[in-house]
Parts: sequence; C-alpha cells; structure tokens
Amino acid sequence: MAPPTPLLAVRGSEGLYMVNGPPSFTESTAFQRDSGKNCKAVAFSKDGSLFAWCNGQKVNVVNVTRAELLHSFDLPKTVCLEFSPKNNVLATWQAYTTAKDGTAGVPNLQLHDLKTGKCLKSFIQKKMQNWCPCWADDESICARNVNNEVHFFENNNFNTIANKLHLQKVSDFVLSPGAQPTKVAVYVPGSKGAPSFVRLYQYPNFGGPQSALANKSFFKADKVTMLWNKKAKSGPIYDVAWSPNSVEFCAVYGFMPAKATVFNLKCDPVFDFGTGPRNAAYYSPHGHILVLAGFGNLRGQMEVWDVKNYKLISKPVASDSTYFAWCPDGEHIVTATCAPRLRVSNGYKIWHYTGSVLHSHQVPSDQEMWQVFWQPFLDGVFPERAVRYQAVASELPGAEPRPAQAYRPPALRNKPGTSSKLHEDEPPQNMKPQLGGGDKPLSKTALKNQRKHEAKKAAKQEAKAEAHQGPAQVQPPQSALQNTVPATTTGDPELDKKIKNLKKKLKAIEQLKEQAAAGKQLEKNQVEKIQKEAALLKELEDLELGV
Repeated sequence: MAPPTPLLAVRGSEGLYMVNGPPSFTESTAFQRDSGKNCKAVAFSKDGSLFAWCNGQKVNVVNVTRAELLHSFDLPKTVCLEFSPKNNVLATWQAYTTAKDGTAGVPNLQLHDLKTGKCLKSFIQKKMQNWCPCWADDESICARNVNNEVHFFENNNFNTIANKLHLQKVSDFVLSPGAQPTKVAVYVPGSKGAPSFVRLYQYPNFGGPQSALANKSFFKADKVTMLWNKKAKSGPIYDVAWSPNSVEFCAVYGFMPAKATVFNLKCDPVFDFGTGPRNAAYYSPHGHILVLAGFGNLRGQMEVWDVKNYKLISKPVASDSTYFAWCPDGEHIVTATCAPRLRVSNGYKIWHYTGSVLHSHQVPSDQEMWQVFWQPFLDGVFPERAVRYQAVASELPGAEPRPAQAYRPPALRNKPGTSSKLHEDEPPQNMKPQLGGGDKPLSKTALKNQRKHEAKKAAKQEAKAEAHQGPAQVQPPQSALQNTVPATTTGDPELDKKIKNLKKKLKAIEQLKEQAAAGKQLEKNQVEKIQKEAALLKELEDLELGV
C-alpha cells in the first residue's frame, strides 16, 4: 500500500487552506478553505488525523482523513490550541482578563473531551508561557505547573490531583516520552547567589532531594531548554537536535563562523562538520539526513548531509526564510517567509533534499502569509529510502543568484586575488578513532593547531611553485643567502636574540620587496621599512663579525 500524501496547512491574510504535498501541490479538497482573516490559532493532532483552528468566532475540530466536522466550541478569543497525544482531549487557552472592579477573572484554560464534546475542566492560567498541560504518551499522566508546585492528574481525571511535586520557584518541567515509568525533569532558576538546577525524578517518587535520580546545578543561566531523546565550548550554543535514532545528537555552537558536531550518548565527538554560516540543525524524520542551516541574520545557506556516510549532498540557499520543516516522508523540505517576522516577499518553497525547488508560491504584495506547517504522521508510515546525490528533475530554477563579488580597484582586477577572510574555514573531519590505530584521537586544540600548520605549509609550497615558474631565475639577495646559513650561537643569549630579531626583520623586508615587484601598492610605513634594509644588514654583519 502506497503511503499517503502529506498536507501543508497555510494560514495568512487570504484565509486558512491546505495544499497537497508532492507531487501535485494543488489545494486539497479534504479541507474547506476558511476565508476569514481572523484565524489566530491552528493545530494538528500528533498522528495528523485531526485538525483544529479558531477563526475568531468558534473553535472547529475536523477529521482530515474523512473531511468531517467533529465539534465546534464557542470560544472566539482562543489564541492557543493543543491536542493530547491520543486525541482524547483538546486544550484551549484565551488571554486572561479581570473584571473592571478588580475581581478575579473567569477560568481561561479549558480541557475538552473530543469524544463527547463536553468540557472536562477549566483552570485559571494567567501566563501564556507554558500554558498547556503536559501529557505522557499514553495519557496515563497529565501535569501542569501551578505556582511553586507541579500538579499531576491520572487517566484524564482533572477533578482530583493524584500527586504534587513541590519546589520553590520551579519555572519549567518536562515529562519523558515513551513507555512507563515516566521521568520528570524540573528546572529552578537561581536567585540571591544560589545556582540554578535541574532535577530528574521518576513518577511518583517525589520524597525530597534524596529521591531525585539526578541533579545538575549551574551558575549564570537565565533559561534552560530540556530535550529528551525518544528512548528516554567556547562561544554560544545556537541549536541542539537529537537524531531520531536516539543515540546521537548534533550541536551548533561557537562564534561565527559556527562549528557543528555530532556527539554520541557519552558526549564524545563523532563527526565535526567544520565551520560555516549556520545556526540551526534539522534531522530528517528517519534520521539519515541532516540539514545545517543559517537563518535569521544569516543568508539562508543550507548544507544537506548524508549522516550515515557523512557525505555532503547539496548546498541550496533559501534567502529570507523564517521557517524550515521536514516533510514526514523524509524526502522533501518546506522553507517559508512569514509575517510578522518579514512582511514582504511572503511565500513558501517545497524542495527535494538534493537541492531542487519543486514548487514555489508567492502571495500577492498586498497580502501576508502567517504560518505554514506539514500534516504530521506517526512513525513508520513512510519507509526510509536510499539517499541520492543527483538532483531530481524540476521545472523551477534551484540555484539563486550568486552574491556580488567584493570590490577590487581597477589596478588589481587582472591580478591574482589575495584572501581577505577574517577567519579561515575549518574543514569537516571524522572524529571517530580509526580501526587498528593505537593512537588516541587528538584534542580540539591539537586539531586546530594541526590544521593551521598544514595550511601554512601548503601556502609556502604554493609560493615556491610560483617562484620556480618565473621566466628567469633571479639571483637571491644577500639577506636571503644569509637566511640559508645555519644559525650560529655566540654563547651569549642576549646577543643571539638580537641576531635572530635582525634576521626576522630582514626576512619581512624581503617579503615586502616581492609584493612591490608584483605590483602591490605599499603603505608608507612599509616603504620606510625597506629603506632601513642597508642599516639592518650592516648591524647584522657587525654582530656576526664580533662572534
């Protein structure tokens, strides 16, 4: 049986509609377009079978596969929607308001039973941050943060609090995915000189700090992102992404140009992608392809890697993109430019990972597009396909115009250019120890020094090759001959140091003379250095004669 075609939901000033995924890219008839301009909240269920949206009048829930309207709730001010993992409950959130006389407002967080359409429970949730309750995958547990406590409910019975985890100033928590028993990770920010900490518990064992499975404290942190795998440096960290195989993860970090490295569960480096203009990492749903991308204040460069063989597949560019997502089939990608992040050139493109643009849609200049996202599917619906390196056929151009070259004065335009990079890019490198090799892998500092040494060595070899290709052999100057003579020692460290410094200056002068002969315009201070050559030679001769 052929796998289904994923849908792409599009929300903007033209309304809310769905587009069939590759290869047709036509508007879907399974969802009737909502032309209203007040659609503020949309959500797919985890398995992609249900879809909910608020159009400013009601919250509607439809079954996408049967094109059937299931429920309508009279909640016109809803701004957030979320399905429970098993599609039993729909959570909705409206902005909290108080009465004019200062009395408390009405509950604004509702939990609805999707089988009966009845409201199971209403809570007061003032802040939009972390508004949604968190369910275990089997919905046996549901939890929400209330002041200094995490309240736990069991089997979607929200009238009785089954357990409580009390921690002063707890600000965030996450439940582990997968089968029972459920783990709970909680974060408490530091205050008054005390460090922040994250603690890991196993539900329902919350009997004080001694019951914690693990505890990690740290200073100078104002925010923590806790990421579970499915099995339950210097510079900033831009992104961390777990591979779907749950045994390795990719981190993008360091000052620009940023590094990207794949680590195993012991945090040992597996593969270093070198440096480049990137700030995000995206694994394909099957985990066999990794995209490293530079969005936001970067130009939208993408590197598509085969992470089983660590080979580069393609390097497409998606300029001005504000959104990126893998299609559930693991073959296609959507990039989009959405408002309000950017209010011009709104639209989306659907790519094949080999770099081909298969479909492009631009909204009219007087309209805006607010959101696009794929219909999700459960794992295993789409089979993993072999990685291909040849770009697939497309009727649309895949390559964007090349950026303008740096300005060069007319006198230098027909001459070999010199590198003007602020940083030399580091190449990719396999960090796994080689089989049969007894040597331990080099440290990051040793690798960096080794690369610098190899680059200098290559540059010297190129310079020698260019010199030998000249029309005539030039008699080396006296200073060059002196540099080839083995260094003599006087027994006086101070005198040896002076001789060494003089030879260093003469070598620099020789390099400046070569640059001038090649047509380079020297600075005033560089010309003055050349003029001092005779005096330096005389001083060096006097010192060496005194040996």
